[in-house]
Amino acid sequence: MTNKKAKGIRAKTRDKFKRKGSKLSVSRLLKEFPEGTTVQININSSHHSGIPFRRYQGISGKVIGKQGKAFKVALREGNAPRTLIVTAAHLKTLQVGKAA
Repeated sequence: MTNKKAKGIRAKTRDKFKRKGSKLSVSRLLKEFPEGTTVQININSSHHSGIPFRRYQGISGKVIGKQGKAFKVALREGNAPRTLIVTAAHLKTLQVGKAA
């Protein structure tokens, strides 16, 4: 008999959420992003609070405000505007205008 298919919020994320490098630091949890900052959603699988849906991994958006300890991030999914509420552990500042 086969196992049942996973249908949870973190299904199909075994490779997508793999982490390399150091552990999550307190300074990363307490980082502040001023309004208008361009950020990239970089999900940290070890911190479960304020985690966005797996579809938004690697997507960039702008911080439009704060809600409690989390930040409101505005982005577009196709042609539709979206607002996500994400904690600082899952955000990374992007350097706009610099060639990588």
